[in-house]
Formats: sequence, C-alpha cells, structure tokens
Amino acid sequence: MRTLTADEVEAGAELPELSVELTPTVVVSAALATMDLTPVHHDTERARAQGSKDIFLNILTTMGLVQRYVTDWAGPEAVIKGIDVRLGVPAYAGDRLTFTGTVVSREGGRVTVEVRGKVSLGSHAGGTVTLTLPPAG
Repeated sequence: MRTLTADEVEAGAELPELSVELTPTVVVSAALATMDLTPVHHDTERARAQGSKDIFLNILTTMGLVQRYVTDWAGPEAVIKGIDVRLGVPAYAGDRLTFTGTVVSREGGRVTVEVRGKVSLGSHAGGTVTLTLPPAG
C-alpha cells in the first residue's frame, strides 16, 4: 500500500466509504481485546437488564475504527497527530457502522479530516482526525 503525499490531498476531498459489520463476535472480541470487561459490551442479558437493546461497541473500539478508516485512506507512513471524536448513539451488535470523511484542511503536510460514523439509529461518532503526510518525492 502506498502512502499519499501532502501535495496529493486538497481540502474538500472525500474519503472512500468504509462499512463494518458489527457481528456479535466483532463486538465481544473487540471489548475483550481492549480489556473492557463491562457487561454491556459482551453479555446480552446484562446489557438488556441495563436498558440497552443489545451489546454495543466500546469507545476504544470506535476510536480504533476511526483511526483505521483514516490510515487505510492515507497509507502506512501517515502519522496520526490527534483525534477529537464525540460519541452519539450506540453501535449495537447486528448493525453496520459506516464511515465517511472529508478533508477539511491541509497546511503543508498537516491534514485534518472530518469523520462521520453512522449506524441505523443515526450518528454513532463524529469529529476530526489530524495527521501528517510525507512530502512528494
């Protein structure tokens, strides 16, 4: 995979969409991988007892998916400098999380991307990711 260079990116550019199927296995394994043993992320009955319709993604997994979305587009030499994301509705098991993004600014090699992650209930996550890209050549 090739990394984008700073001169290849302009404000207003749209990132390709990424959809992730949130199977129960994905939700549970991601919670366990991030050492999040909170029952709402792996125990359906306990999640429902606390008022949720099902188990749902934890914030660490959401943040990891946001970063993956941007770095898959930018390439392996891109360096994430900051992530500012706010959570919205839960991303429940059995749903699909779809990311879209737009480059909102580029100053030299520093690029800011607005990211939106949506599920069937609406906005799950939204915010910005700032990264640096290498110069051309």
